[in-house]
Amino acid sequence: MIKKDIIIGVIVGLIANAIGLFIVSMILGQGDDFITVIKAASEEGFLGKLISLGAILNLIAFFIFIKKKQDYKARGVLLITIIVAVFTFVFKML
Repeated sequence: MIKKDIIIGVIVGLIANAIGLFIVSMILGQGDDFITVIKAASEEGFLGKLISLGAILNLIAFFIFIKKKQDYKARGVLLITIIVAVFTFVFKML
């Protein structure tokens, strides 16, 4: 049961991060399509910043799970948020 809740939290965190990345790219992309914005961000060196901004939706999911007292699902979301932060840090260093 605990592992199942953590896995659900991880999946919710990944989906929230993907939706957040899509929303941020549409806002900052000035009308360009998603793939064009991601390619341009990668070429210009700010893809990590876009991914980090996309993780803001994880904050909302985290607090929803905390408010509903679903701590293990919140742990899964937090785990994905930490993984995204580490990925962004490593990506920035390369």
